[in-house]
Amino acid sequence: MDRRIKRQIDKQIHRRALRRWRADADDADRIEPARLQELRAEARALRQPLDRLIRLADSRLALPRVGSMAMRKLPAVDWAWRPDLWRYVLAQPGHCGVEAGTQLDTGVKLFHDCTLAEMTARQVRNRREADLAAFGLQIDVLECRGSFVSLVIDLPPEACADMSREHILRVDFTVEVEYPLELFARLNLRSGTRTEQVVRELPVGDPLCHAEFDLAYTGLDEARIDAIWLDLIIESPRMNQITVRDVTFSRRLRAQL
Repeated sequence: MDRRIKRQIDKQIHRRALRRWRADADDADRIEPARLQELRAEARALRQPLDRLIRLADSRLALPRVGSMAMRKLPAVDWAWRPDLWRYVLAQPGHCGVEAGTQLDTGVKLFHDCTLAEMTARQVRNRREADLAAFGLQIDVLECRGSFVSLVIDLPPEACADMSREHILRVDFTVEVEYPLELFARLNLRSGTRTEQVVRELPVGDPLCHAEFDLAYTGLDEARIDAIWLDLIIESPRMNQITVRDVTFSRRLRAQL
């Protein structure tokens, strides 16, 4: 049977059943008790799978779409990007006993200076109404005989294209921590043999935070930019859980005075 014909027949059956249940509901106060008892049993049998379908549908449709590039952006942005780790399912979603330099995804690595590191890193599905990214990164640290953990994100080549000292580069984070700690964003811009570094401290109490880097205050060689990366530095992370729900980058030209 043609799929379209089958769908039309299913819709007709559904409409008839719906009319019947509406009529029975309207007449419920006049139906004989024996028949009413039968209808109640049928309605209860239907309600369980229907409630389950509604619950699962609401849950799935409320989730951010996999691959979504929806993000909060300021006006006049000429480039914006969300790393794939926060957009797509990882081939290896979890790591235990994370060693320094562990690659979590293409262009995303986790570094630390711990001589003893009892920590895990795993991708988690974002499920909150406020989430725009499909996935987040959860880092659980038990023992860390060191001073920091750093999430290093390489920006794609497009970020270097047409980059100038007239640009402001902005990074937006959604970060949750179990206990307060210090967070820093360090931007690295490599041009030839020289690397410029700019550090910004992030507010601890606000899960939605951002850092802006005005490139006018750097010694950036515009003609030779060949790599840009960002370090999200987590100070003293011992006995803590850090969940990076989202990371987005955007670039805009500085307003001319």
